[in-house]
Amino acid sequence: MTKIVIKFGGSSVGSIDRIIAAAKIIKKKFDKNNKIIVVVSAMAGKTNELVKQSEKISKNFSKRELDVLLTSGEQVTSALLAGALEEKGVRARSYMSWQIPILTDGDHNNSRIINMHVEKINKYISNKGVAIIPGFQGITKDGEITTIGRGGSDATAVAIAKIFNTDECEIYTDVEGVYSTDPRHFLKAKKINKISYEEMLEMSSLGAKVMQASAVQTAMMYDLPLHVRSTFSDVKGTKIFSSENIDYSKTVTGVTYTKDEAKITLLGVQDKPGVAADIFEPLGKKFINVDMVIQNISPDGKTTDLTFTIKRSDLNKTIKIIKSNKKNVKYKSISSDKKVSKVSIVGAGMITAPGVTYKMFRALAQEKVNILAISTSEIKLSVIINETNTTKAVKKLHTVFNLD
Repeated sequence: MTKIVIKFGGSSVGSIDRIIAAAKIIKKKFDKNNKIIVVVSAMAGKTNELVKQSEKISKNFSKRELDVLLTSGEQVTSALLAGALEEKGVRARSYMSWQIPILTDGDHNNSRIINMHVEKINKYISNKGVAIIPGFQGITKDGEITTIGRGGSDATAVAIAKIFNTDECEIYTDVEGVYSTDPRHFLKAKKINKISYEEMLEMSSLGAKVMQASAVQTAMMYDLPLHVRSTFSDVKGTKIFSSENIDYSKTVTGVTYTKDEAKITLLGVQDKPGVAADIFEPLGKKFINVDMVIQNISPDGKTTDLTFTIKRSDLNKTIKIIKSNKKNVKYKSISSDKKVSKVSIVGAGMITAPGVTYKMFRALAQEKVNILAISTSEIKLSVIINETNTTKAVKKLHTVFNLD
């Protein structure tokens, strides 16, 4: 008897008809004598709707109450799916995070799962029942409801797969697997049958929305194979597992992009030891994530120009922090650009393939795309460009690296 975790994303449970379709998938697996734990997201759009409702009350809505509000979305889905399974003759029960409980640690709106009790759920699924668990949430040791970040249902599913020692973890979504680029906007995107944790982690963190990056990271740490599948077709999907099982004959696996970037440049910064720490420490304390950093030293060695990128939503807050810190960081002027995007190529085969950087830069030059910043790792190469050039840059790179 196989123990399986099945996770359904918001688009897979976005309507009553889709919830009934998800129930059919579960029943098919249940009828094969599997033990099943299901993790669900809120119905598509529900979380955003709840956020908007909170903003109508206050722009500074309590983080504690926001967690209580947002977790209701997944709870609704859990009950509806359990009811749909019962209607199909499958014994099912929804469990709220506090009933299990799922234990979390950290701040409201940004906690992490540290453990969960397994006895109650294991007993239920061993007695021919399907357990439905809401993703994205848990409770602290003090009984406070917390959420684990947007997209956190993936993290819940992977945590359950680890803690319950399951044999499989299947992630159901509205696409047929992981693609070489976004299939919704690029018709030549190609489904990837197998991908390594490392590649998937890079693609998730660089804008691919199929899986949450922290969930992939957890799966990689504990070597938990994942299977991304479509709720709406029988296509086999994409398997995500350790790099030993991957064919690296293709240099680049995918092209990702994100349009929520902003660029800040500090001109004439006094060049001295610790100046970068003085700039970035206050940002870190306010939970602002700095991505690419470029530094150019002046000919006299006394000043430097420093450029870095952040999330677009953090732009105004970042500028305010830097200006308020001018007694510690002296600079001549500050400029910003919020109409930029990040385009990246990802592939484990890049490690052993020379000329990838040249090939990418030449391709962008042919399309007259100017590069504003560059960041590299062993298996990824990212550039910041003007947002208006995003589509033609992605199309060109997708073709140049034989991904069409």
